[in-house]
Amino acid sequence: MAQETEKQAPSTRPAAPARALLPSILPAAAVGVLASLTFVGVSSAAEQLQRVLWGPLPKALGVGPYSVLWMFVMLVATGAAVGLVVWKVPGHAGPDPATTGLNAPVLPLYVLPGLVLAAGLMLAGGPSLGPENPIIAVNVGLVAWLGTRFLPRRPGALWPVLAEAATIGALFGTPVAAALVISEALAGKPMPGLLWDNLFAPLTAGAFGAITTTLVAHPTFDLGLPPLGHPNGRDVLAALVIAPVAALLGMCAVRAFPYVHAAFQRLRHPMLMLPAGGVVLGALAAVGGHLTLFKGLSEVGVLAANPDGWSAGQFATMTVVKLAALLVAASCGFRGGRIFPAVFIGTALGLCAHALVPAVHPSLGVATGVLGILLAITRQGWVSLFTAAVLVASPAIIALLCIASLPAWLLVTGRPQMQLRADGTSIR
Repeated sequence: MAQETEKQAPSTRPAAPARALLPSILPAAAVGVLASLTFVGVSSAAEQLQRVLWGPLPKALGVGPYSVLWMFVMLVATGAAVGLVVWKVPGHAGPDPATTGLNAPVLPLYVLPGLVLAAGLMLAGGPSLGPENPIIAVNVGLVAWLGTRFLPRRPGALWPVLAEAATIGALFGTPVAAALVISEALAGKPMPGLLWDNLFAPLTAGAFGAITTTLVAHPTFDLGLPPLGHPNGRDVLAALVIAPVAALLGMCAVRAFPYVHAAFQRLRHPMLMLPAGGVVLGALAAVGGHLTLFKGLSEVGVLAANPDGWSAGQFATMTVVKLAALLVAASCGFRGGRIFPAVFIGTALGLCAHALVPAVHPSLGVATGVLGILLAITRQGWVSLFTAAVLVASPAIIALLCIASLPAWLLVTGRPQMQLRADGTSIR
């Protein structure tokens, strides 16, 4: 009987004493500040270049900044510029971006300048990708080099985790996103001690990354949409329809990803692949308009500021064009992430649902559309829920998002992801 009781007793993990956690605060805080300043610096430089390329320059040439001609010229020129960096700069701007995700490998230091340059040119030039993947990779490589050089007694595996958490905190302006991503990454892995002990240093890095970005750049994800009141049965039904539809739409791009990537790879040279991608992106911009350019965060604000300003057909066109632009940009070699353009896609889809059925609250449409598309594109459940929730800043919507995530997750789990192996096959 005593043996049975001993077998049934739950196993416990000893908590780490405070003296074991205190030494991690200063390194984690330093990593958070460094990661944030890297992100803000690259983003600010890209924004300044974007203002020149899409403002004074075309006006000086007598061309409309968002005319079809200028959009086409800029996207092809951006492809050529990034292709030149990938071809000639040492390190070739890192590995094929189609094979990388948020969990970046530790790149050698000499690769990082080319990756920063390629990402900055992409952000300024208009392709539909965000800064998250290259900025995380740059910070991981830089922090790993600095950490092993100046604090060699610390475990080498600690630095990439701190850099990733710090950058995610900086990107989203809150450490909650970093904690959710890290906890999801730790799930299923053997860990010494309690979960919060293992999250202590990454959460510190994420908090300092977030507060540094907040103090320096004042970011916000709240779209200012009207708040959702007390949910009713129609809201539940709308959430259960929009999120799975968005997930299915995202899975169309995921399924096509290896084939589009293989088509560009047949060109074999970055000075062919990237300009060719620019040509396709220019054609898509001619159809979807200038709001389908760039990473999409500012453009999402434009849509949300006037949710009734476009017809359902126009919202649908922007949704499909932006999804195709994301697929092409991620396939042809542009260095960038997929979260920010996916937010635009989900927002446009949600507002399309609102335009089709006015009873669908715009906040609900946007949040569930973003949730579904992010689940398909990123396969990160916590990030998808968190991003969808902070966009509308309405506490009443959280329960609806949790319910809507269930059928959407069933549609995407176990299926190919939007990330490829080295041989070009999809990761599952």
